[in-house]
Amino acid sequence: MSRPTQAAGGPYAPPAAGRELTAESADGARIHVEVHGPEDAPAVVLAHGWTCSTAFWAAQIRDLAVDHRVVAYDQRGHGRSPSSPACSTEALADDLEAVLAATLAPGEKAVLAGHSMGGMTLMAASGRARFREHAAAVLLCSTGSSRLVAESLVLPMRAGRARTWLTAKVLGSRAPLGPVTPLARRVLRYGTMGPGSAPAMVDACARIVHACPRKVRHAWSQVLAGLDLDSGVRELTVPTAVVAGTADRLTPVVHTRGLVAALPNCVGSTELPGLGHMTPIEAPELVSGRIRELVGTYVRIEQREGA
Repeated sequence: MSRPTQAAGGPYAPPAAGRELTAESADGARIHVEVHGPEDAPAVVLAHGWTCSTAFWAAQIRDLAVDHRVVAYDQRGHGRSPSSPACSTEALADDLEAVLAATLAPGEKAVLAGHSMGGMTLMAASGRARFREHAAAVLLCSTGSSRLVAESLVLPMRAGRARTWLTAKVLGSRAPLGPVTPLARRVLRYGTMGPGSAPAMVDACARIVHACPRKVRHAWSQVLAGLDLDSGVRELTVPTAVVAGTADRLTPVVHTRGLVAALPNCVGSTELPGLGHMTPIEAPELVSGRIRELVGTYVRIEQREGA
């Protein structure tokens, strides 16, 4: 797949990768992977969310790659990873395992960060042997494990069957998003970002989301509508921190609080007032800082103990 058109400059312009590779998943799906930063530095692995791509992590990559080896990959059907008929949480976990195998040495530890569907990927993989081999700590950004449609606040209606049904229709729409227009930016900001989001942030998100093929967007919406990864949360035993925006309409803070209560080893929860669903773009320094803290606390400890 061709790389989507992204911001031409500034903190949201994707930096050039030090190297690129293709990881092959369990079913043969080909996953586009980028590696940034020094090859001998502590490792960070970034998993983006629904309708996004590696470009979503541009600010984190630019910051962390100075002194970390940053691995970012396109979920199947997104960015430069070809689409696949297999859309499931099991496929997400398979793809993550393939990326870890392709980029990390045996036994090497990393901090794994996932936003939205990327966080769900980490939950889906939490019981897998390769995940446990490589995950030193986890950061979950703006995500949830179940009841995504029922809890969504995208539609300003009273909770109940009618809102759930209509929300499923909206999020699962097959309609093309079309070009990034001023109206499209306003719609996207309402649904996914805080009301005070800067125009550059909104534009960066709009370019990324609108680049996702509509068939891919629809197929994964069906997976998310039936999501149930509560058991995966309970198996996420590595140190895990959680970040969310209080104005998130897609995965409201009720999900964050549920994760904090269910995680066996939660090491921090941050609720960001007035921010929406796109926390790595809306609060880039904070998200990068949380990742740095997890690396400094857990990856370096692992390296010293293994020396």
